[in-house]
Amino acid sequence: MAESGSRFPLGTWPTPLEQAPRLAAAIGLQPGDLWIKRDDLGGLGGGGNKVRKLEWTIGDALAKGADTVVTTGAPQSNHARLTAAAAARAGLDAVLVLAGRPGRSGSGNLALAGLFGASVVWAGDVSHEDLAEAAREVADDLSGRGAVPALIPFGGSSALSARGYVECGNELLRQAPDLHEVVVAVGSGATMAGLVAALGDERVFGVDCGALDDPAPAVAELAAPNATAAVEAGRLRIRREQVGAGYGELTEPVAQALYIAGRTEGIALDPIYTGRALAGLIAAVADGSVVPGRKTIFLHSGGLPGLFGHPAAVAHAEAGLRAAPPLA
Repeated sequence: MAESGSRFPLGTWPTPLEQAPRLAAAIGLQPGDLWIKRDDLGGLGGGGNKVRKLEWTIGDALAKGADTVVTTGAPQSNHARLTAAAAARAGLDAVLVLAGRPGRSGSGNLALAGLFGASVVWAGDVSHEDLAEAAREVADDLSGRGAVPALIPFGGSSALSARGYVECGNELLRQAPDLHEVVVAVGSGATMAGLVAALGDERVFGVDCGALDDPAPAVAELAAPNATAAVEAGRLRIRREQVGAGYGELTEPVAQALYIAGRTEGIALDPIYTGRALAGLIAAVADGSVVPGRKTIFLHSGGLPGLFGHPAAVAHAEAGLRAAPPLA
């Protein structure tokens, strides 16, 4: 099993599991096939999949006597936003070490991180490895000033935090014991890893969002300490065609997926994670990888605030506004 740790309650569980018949029909499934696991309604800081992970990483930080948490992310990181919220709930300071430079959109996740009281250190245009090193330097500096910092890894992903999605997988088995597969966005890997540990690799279908060069080894490594059976990277079901030109870019299939979810079920997705996950599911139905007649769960992992910090996605959404008929 993963390293020991104490869980600090942050979310509202279980999250709802809702049928989505109009969305199912729109993408080529039968009306009763598709259900949405509403982890966007987790109850903290705007919701999302990071809440389940942070229950374990914040709990571990508190158990070790930390007074500050330090983590990393992209400028519109959902994980950074929710780390700030979780730290506020736990009475800790939060320092976010973000790639990029100040002056980019302060809306979306960045605005909420500020509302929750986080401090930001801008690391510039750096690699994933250099961003991690920048966070270590920030933690060392805080230690030198008398603080007790705890480092939370990129995306909050560790074997310990993956326990949150082991719990989610078990929660799904109670809600839908006849589930055939769960579709999930794959970023830093722990969400898919926990689901694989709970449900097995054959029942978890991941859609790569471009956060890592190759997510499969990371998912396998994070799943293995929590799983009862061997987890092999080569056996994981991960689609990779939805990354497009890069992690932060809005692609046409994702833009269409945002519209389809909104106009069939009134569900808002984000352009980086859940939009890509739905685009991947649509492609899988089209090529026969996902077939009608089986219960498919779409994990809504949150991320809506990031939509408002993504100018291209906002412009695309506004372009869909329909003019009202003139008043008589």
